[in-house]
Amino acid sequence: MAASRKTPPDLLDTLIQHWPDALSGQCRLELALSGGMDSVVLLDLLCRWRDERGGPAFSALHVHHGLSAQADDWVRACEDWCRARQVPLRVVRVAVLAGGGDSLEAEARKARYQAFAEGGAEVIALAHHADDQSETVLLQVLRGGGPRALAAMPLLREHQGQQLWRPLLKVGRTSLAAYAAARQLQWVEDDSNADTDHFLRNFLRHEVMGRLRQRTPALDKQLARLAQRMADAAEMVDALAAMDLAQVQRGRELDLPALLTLSDARQRHVVLAWLAQLGLSLPSPESLHSWLAQVRSAAAATQPLLEYQSLVLLRYRQRLLALPRVAPQPWPLCCVVGETLCLPHGELQWRRAPGGLPDDWHGRLLDVLPRSGGEKLPLKVGRKPVKTVFQEAGVPPQLRLDWPLLEDDAGELLAVPSLGVSVLHAAAGEGWWPQWLPLAIVSRPVND
Repeated sequence: MAASRKTPPDLLDTLIQHWPDALSGQCRLELALSGGMDSVVLLDLLCRWRDERGGPAFSALHVHHGLSAQADDWVRACEDWCRARQVPLRVVRVAVLAGGGDSLEAEARKARYQAFAEGGAEVIALAHHADDQSETVLLQVLRGGGPRALAAMPLLREHQGQQLWRPLLKVGRTSLAAYAAARQLQWVEDDSNADTDHFLRNFLRHEVMGRLRQRTPALDKQLARLAQRMADAAEMVDALAAMDLAQVQRGRELDLPALLTLSDARQRHVVLAWLAQLGLSLPSPESLHSWLAQVRSAAAATQPLLEYQSLVLLRYRQRLLALPRVAPQPWPLCCVVGETLCLPHGELQWRRAPGGLPDDWHGRLLDVLPRSGGEKLPLKVGRKPVKTVFQEAGVPPQLRLDWPLLEDDAGELLAVPSLGVSVLHAAAGEGWWPQWLPLAIVSRPVND
């Protein structure tokens, strides 16, 4: 690696200039050190900032993915470099499912982010540079990404409570190589970076980007400009989605009539904001379109809309619910009229309402059971099967088997909470009305 005849730019000032004011003060800084040229240059720059300009102390993290035969050698190299520079090094070994191609890259990235979080540093320094940014924008174009994806990588981004800082994002790979040569730095080469058959990014890097730059010399500036415009667009879309979500959200639920007053595009972004708020990764555009089509359909009132990650999304009583799954509840149980009963899959509450159980029933002990089949609830129109009561109320099948029924000591059905109280025991005026608030779905097959 011979040094360039042209004096390379000293990137130290660039690094310091890109330290955000928001990060000034006391904070733990950790460098993601892969051992490649980019991260070794950043290691050298951070050490110079610390030693020459009074910059912050920092530590380094090397993630051992176990995907290369040279992985142990990379660990030893990182240990040597950090020891020589008096930088504490943390090595984390992760298991990555070798699915191959871009899926493997995504799994490895998830493992790295998890390793970042486990270290507890407030700021993670990443060595992404301008060429990486251009490749990322083109990758997202080829994948049909939206504004957020096309915004690519920002200089500073919050992720899972940590700030991801990319101080070299406006520096090209050529400048980094010149700096590394001038400083006589050593690094390791990842043999997978040459695999253009399985990794789309490598294909772009080795077979496409060079020819595009020859044809369009300002390519990287143009792609950076596109990324900034998309970042602005994404920020405005997110702001509008947050305003819309505030208007249609009722606790953990969405008000369906309010949601449907919005345009199709705004509906999609409200749902995406809602899912993100629930801590879920976002669905594909195709899945989202399909789900919203079901939401708008009248037939969706008693059907499961989507089994999505850890939640089941349902439509019930003009609301959209996102419910987790829980283990089966042991039955029977008891409740006290007027006192809330909290169960893993919901809450049995009481409110004062016409047609509830009589006032003198307050404090009485009742049995709480699930359906066994064939139950009928005495109403003014006659004895109606509980199955019909559920159907008429639009209760999704996933909620019916574990919807609690209230009975007395003799096994007489007194009420189906939220849906009806036996006319044989209902108060003439205001009484104690049982209300069932479903909070989860019990994991068992649904046949009804």
